[in-house]
Amino acid sequence: MQTPPLECLYEDEWMIAVNKPAGQLVHPADHPQPDDIVTMKLVRDYLGTRVYAAHRLDRPTCGVLIFAKGKTAARALGRAFDRKQVSKIYQAIVTGQPTTETWTCREPLRKDENAPAKEAITDFRLLKSVGLDLALLEALPRTGRYHQIRKHLQICGHPIVGDFRYAGKEFCHAQSEKLGTETRMLLQCKQMELPHPVENRALTIKAPIDPCFEKLLKSHK
Repeated sequence: MQTPPLECLYEDEWMIAVNKPAGQLVHPADHPQPDDIVTMKLVRDYLGTRVYAAHRLDRPTCGVLIFAKGKTAARALGRAFDRKQVSKIYQAIVTGQPTTETWTCREPLRKDENAPAKEAITDFRLLKSVGLDLALLEALPRTGRYHQIRKHLQICGHPIVGDFRYAGKEFCHAQSEKLGTETRMLLQCKQMELPHPVENRALTIKAPIDPCFEKLLKSHK
């Protein structure tokens, strides 16, 4: 039997969920590079059949990623996401210590400077304070804007460790050298709750703690 190329978190005849590593693309890029690793292709080749991405994760984000195995399941999963029937829980290690245990960011966001601002809401919760002025947070996005969690944390003054786009290259390089995280961005899709696309039941899919998160949390208590 072929060895799975990725850690499988859930699988049945309709869908599969994998633990996407940081650095992998969900879909092929518009301008592919020789060293691109595409999660969709890995899953397709392992299963021997076409798969459909139910949602996306940014390239530097790790965690739960769901694919449908056919058009019926793909349509049902698409409806669930469109109707906001899917709950996502993320975890991030950020710079700085929040002054409150829970808060909500409601700053409207634009995909780019020429696009209109749209409603964006993310709930945050402090899970643990970490040494070196870091904190482990839980993020629950209630809307699905482009880079929503990353932008909202930057706006709140707590950029994600390794987020070169929103925390700045020079700062991230200096911080990653001190922490030993290389170029990793420490944002993980930790859990997803959703209706099964065909069977009448709820699903909860969880990813284990990312090794880079675990190492950093143990090293800097």
